[in-house]
Amino acid sequence: MILGKFLPPHAGHQHLVQFGLNFAKRLHLLVCTLDREPIPGELRRDWMSELFPQAQLHHITADLPQEPSEHPQFWDIWRETVQAAVGEPIDYVFASEDYGRRLADELGAQFIPVDVARSGVPISGTAIREAPLRHWEHLPTCVRPYYAKRVCVFGPESTGKSTLARDLAAHFHTVHVPEFARGLLDPKQGECDYDDIAVIARGQAAAEDSLARRANRVLLCDTDLWLTTIWSDVLFGKCPTWIAAEAARRKYDLYLLLDVDVPWVDDAQRYLPHKRQEFFNRCHELLKRHRLPYQIIRGDWQQRFESARDAVSRLLQESRCVSEG
Repeated sequence: MILGKFLPPHAGHQHLVQFGLNFAKRLHLLVCTLDREPIPGELRRDWMSELFPQAQLHHITADLPQEPSEHPQFWDIWRETVQAAVGEPIDYVFASEDYGRRLADELGAQFIPVDVARSGVPISGTAIREAPLRHWEHLPTCVRPYYAKRVCVFGPESTGKSTLARDLAAHFHTVHVPEFARGLLDPKQGECDYDDIAVIARGQAAAEDSLARRANRVLLCDTDLWLTTIWSDVLFGKCPTWIAAEAARRKYDLYLLLDVDVPWVDDAQRYLPHKRQEFFNRCHELLKRHRLPYQIIRGDWQQRFESARDAVSRLLQESRCVSEG
């Protein structure tokens, strides 16, 4: 068996669990979480379940003592908890820390140390929590969206949002989330019906959640659900209430609000050439009302890119990230 908090799961944990799977015929994996810990326990359980579907996973949520000094019956409590969860005799305890030896003794099992010196995989949960972007290569794919910085390119139509999102993604060697609405409305010659709004919102969120797994420290998003609510209000005078709730739930580290000081470029999906300033004002007011972090991007196309690039670089530097190269 293996026991851990997995706060968060990282390459060292992957090595430990894979070692156990290779060593034993059957592996019990205990994910032990507390409500007061910084990453929700259910999320850590789901991560470990995705990473190791072949292990027999048990989620321990009881508020148990964390150190022997916290309770005189510390080892009795943990022995009984592990035995109740596993439900069968335990032959081996795998661990990368010294507590594994005492736990194995309590369970009548053999202790198998796995990379205790951290020479095989030189990383720890503490190091990742302190600077996740610096240790990006040690994060499993399913964990990366939790730590990736999200930047939303925001504002009126025909201000270069799609081009800027794509160019920033190329500069930072990451991916961008295209505007879902375009692909949906192109076959309709750009005509948007009210029933399309919910599909657009679901599609944009689904695309973002999918591509977040491919992000390299930062994910560039060409629009978000707040912008969907603005468009719905402008075009139809109403918006499904769930979209605003979902928009509020989804968090972005920076909005790049594009001003209207560039020429209008027409296409089939652009509707309001004479109301760009009004639309910009709506966007600006929404960002201020919800206290969202933003920077206004102005100037010609090159100036826009340089201002946006510098803003994203500052965001990553503030997150103790290594230079984007």
